[in-house]
Amino acid sequence: MNYRLRPIAIVAFFVLFLSSVAALADGGHDRTQFGSDINIGPNDEAGDVTCFFCSVRVHGHTNGDVTVFFGSIVVEDQAEVSGDVTDFGSGIRLSREAKVDGDVTTFGGQVRHDSAASIGGEITTFSGSIWLFLIFGLPLVVFGAFIALIVWGVRKLTRPSLPVTA
Repeated sequence: MNYRLRPIAIVAFFVLFLSSVAALADGGHDRTQFGSDINIGPNDEAGDVTCFFCSVRVHGHTNGDVTVFFGSIVVEDQAEVSGDVTDFGSGIRLSREAKVDGDVTTFGGQVRHDSAASIGGEITTFSGSIWLFLIFGLPLVVFGAFIALIVWGVRKLTRPSLPVTA
């Protein structure tokens, strides 16, 4: 068997896999960014909006959820979010006449909303940074401890035994 073709076959498989996933995805309007803010203009329409280490400002309409990790969410006047609005780490602001059909939830931030803003679901605020640690930090600590346990076990099993001298 020609072993030089294996890496090429693996790369080809992943290229085909990723292109098939992209073909099946909603051609649409979902927006995802990492480190670059997302602005949905007054005449724009978007599906689900997800942002990592950035902020989202909605002036138009989203047909899905808006989720931000370590950034803020602002829903401006007469903007509409058909799903839920969730923020991890900063906060959410709903201007007057903003409309959210689902729930508004923030972990480690605050929800500020105008009295004229419309919220179809519940408002949930988990203020304080302890929630961020419980959601993101604690699983990393447990995962690190699990890896350390595996490394300790492998070292113990592979350590050569020394004969006992009298």
